[in-house]
Amino acid sequence: MGSQDSHEQARGTGRRALLGAAMLGAGGAVLGLPGAARATEARTAGHGGGLKSLPVPTIIGHRGASGYRPEHTFGSYNLALDLGADIVEAGDLVPTKDGHLVCRHEPEIGGTTDVASHPEFAGRRTTKVLDGVSTTGWFTEDFTLAELKTLRATERIPANRPHNTLYNGRWEIPTFEEVLKWQDEQTRKRGKQVWIYPETKHPTYFRKLGLGVEERVAKLLRKYGKDKRTSPVILQSFEPTSMQRLNKLVDNPLAVLLSTADSRPWDFVESGDPRTVADLVSPAGLREIAGYAQGIGPTLDLIIPRKADGSLGTPSTLVADAHKVGLILHPYTMRNENPFLPAEFRKGTDADAYGDSFGAFKAYFATGIDGVFTDNADTGLLAREDFVNG
Repeated sequence: MGSQDSHEQARGTGRRALLGAAMLGAGGAVLGLPGAARATEARTAGHGGGLKSLPVPTIIGHRGASGYRPEHTFGSYNLALDLGADIVEAGDLVPTKDGHLVCRHEPEIGGTTDVASHPEFAGRRTTKVLDGVSTTGWFTEDFTLAELKTLRATERIPANRPHNTLYNGRWEIPTFEEVLKWQDEQTRKRGKQVWIYPETKHPTYFRKLGLGVEERVAKLLRKYGKDKRTSPVILQSFEPTSMQRLNKLVDNPLAVLLSTADSRPWDFVESGDPRTVADLVSPAGLREIAGYAQGIGPTLDLIIPRKADGSLGTPSTLVADAHKVGLILHPYTMRNENPFLPAEFRKGTDADAYGDSFGAFKAYFATGIDGVFTDNADTGLLAREDFVNG
């Protein structure tokens, strides 16, 4: 093993030890205990600095408070903090034509902005192949930052959240640099450290365009002094090689996102790696991930698979298997609306009506997960309170 490999291994071990002491020492121990003992441990898990200051299970505001405001806007991010989120997922990071990182769910922005109503950009509408899928719309890499700043955000799923459309047009697209400044401002304003959880989005796609995402992320983190293992920034990606690349650039905690068991990360598709997510969540796959990352972000269905009727089945061994190799688990995504809940927790048939999300939270918390991404941080916090005191 060369000196660079030794350095990376040491750096990864240090990060993992820090994250493990916070999450597994608190969360793993907490969630391995029954009843009152677990509740007592959970209530005291927030003592200490760095990651130890995060309660367990950690409530992560998914794209802010996207159950109530258009996602990836400062309106959504601020509301997530107001509601009490422990971490804000401030940034699905995609680059602009001139190399800036902006926060959008996807590079295609027709579904999350008012770009279609701007006649000056009508000629930018095009069809591209994005991770193997033909996609038509407007793409961030075809716009300069100045052009994107003329657009305003809109609700992505109006059929489920018609109330959010009230806020269409109110907020612009944030840049990652603005988010880093906002994080510091909010930390000062609120007297409490604000945590963020950015994601590198489609990094292989953008690297082929000459717009490497990881280097841009690392440069900004270094600029603002947030590239340390103790920095309040956790990085994530659906592409394992993106986390491996960032592992060499910064010391931040890293998490590998995992989709359905039969899917393949796009970087694996491009490189010819035949493995699927099912291989990555095997004991051998998890050991490999633990060599460069400190956590995983699996879809909730990998934690508790659903039956054919959409109800919850028997929990998998993923939580125990991940904890055995020192990985934390922050699965995604809990939402209040009926269509997103397991069948037994739905109420009625309205697509925008709330079901029994408290019951669903309880079922997932009982598996021992260390936290969860949710569009409704307030619901998640109440569910956690019920769980630790139950």
